[in-house]
Amino acid sequence: MRRVLLRSPKHPLEVASPDATLDRNMIASNSGNLVFLHAAYKLLSTPGTEVVPDRLKVRAADADAINDQYGAYVIPLANAFRLSFEPILIKMTQLIERLRIPVIVLGVGAQSNLKYELDRLRPIERSVKAFVSAVLDRSGTIGVRGELTQTYLRSLGFRDVDVIGCPSMFLHGRHLHVDKRVERLETDSRISINVSPYVRSMGDIVVSHHARYPNLTYIAQDLATLELLLTGHPKATGQETNKLPVHGSHPLFQENKVRLYLDPWPWITDLKSYDFAFGTRIHGNIAAILAGTPAYVFAHDSRTLELARYFAIPHRLMPDVPAEVDAADLYAEADFTDLNSGHPARFATFASYLARHNLDHVFANGNDASDFDAQVEQVRFPPPVTVSAMVTDPRSLTSRVQSFRYRLRRLARTKWIWRSRAAVLRRHAAWTSRLRSHRRGADGRAGMP
Repeated sequence: MRRVLLRSPKHPLEVASPDATLDRNMIASNSGNLVFLHAAYKLLSTPGTEVVPDRLKVRAADADAINDQYGAYVIPLANAFRLSFEPILIKMTQLIERLRIPVIVLGVGAQSNLKYELDRLRPIERSVKAFVSAVLDRSGTIGVRGELTQTYLRSLGFRDVDVIGCPSMFLHGRHLHVDKRVERLETDSRISINVSPYVRSMGDIVVSHHARYPNLTYIAQDLATLELLLTGHPKATGQETNKLPVHGSHPLFQENKVRLYLDPWPWITDLKSYDFAFGTRIHGNIAAILAGTPAYVFAHDSRTLELARYFAIPHRLMPDVPAEVDAADLYAEADFTDLNSGHPARFATFASYLARHNLDHVFANGNDASDFDAQVEQVRFPPPVTVSAMVTDPRSLTSRVQSFRYRLRRLARTKWIWRSRAAVLRRHAAWTSRLRSHRRGADGRAGMP
């Protein structure tokens, strides 16, 4: 039995309560992460392989134990090449540099804007180079999400870069097909909307669709909304007039039209009963696609855009989405021809990448994932967290205890994050200083402030 260590906060068949999920952050801050992490787990769960989640523990001191106990370390990543992730990237590099086993990256991405501008990533170039070099010393190539990330790594001097997309889209192997189940959307159609709380332009779109479609459901993914659903406290004060669903007084909360799934399996299953899904969350829409439900992405940054482009997911750039947009028009516009027809080739590319790194997958040699799927069917996963879980009475002792406990934990995390961000800012200041010195040396005058 070969043992593979997988970067993941939990085992995909592990059941955790909403409170435990919140306290231990078992969704890695965004439940969409579990879609690609658990897909990777399923893909690697062959009869001859034991896959073990690392619980997101990254400690260089564990290197000797990992070398002794595992045959490979597989690291699925999202937009890890970004400034705020640099402290974790450095810790991962320190661990990888001490490993003697293969290290395989599944679909890392660079964080940029819709214009794919890479200048903003210069402050972390040294850390990215160290990470990629450490991986390539233990792996033939590195797998990235799309063309932006490939271009970025090549600009840093790396050539052994494979575009493989994201494991999430290969949950069913080479078989994936999306069909429109209804000719057109009606006012009573079941529609799922997904929203990134920091994309302010989604506010008017949420309001108009709430008024137009009585069967609209908001499927949230973020930790702050989970806190709100469990404690009744909004993520920030003064949000009551915000059109985005980030406070308990929002109509979607008041009408019990908010859902947050703790596991991808019931999430995907429930989306099979919807007619359409749309919004800014890339994995919120991928979850719908995996259910065979038409979905439409509003690409608001490079990480959403390069995945939508690679997999031919219907999409628009967020700046091109008018406030008065109608889901019915998006549904009519959506074309899944390229997504469906190109999927087998994209899966072949992904499977070839695994094979080159000596990783088996459950769909190889004509096999399927029926054993794993049967195990999923036997687990009683918790239902989605809804407004009914909210403790709305401010005098409630339970509400106060829950809120106080979680806020202490969040304060501790925030303190660490700000220390990490301070380190990033110091590196940025040093890089800027070196650049100015270089400019002075080049033309004899001071650089631009």
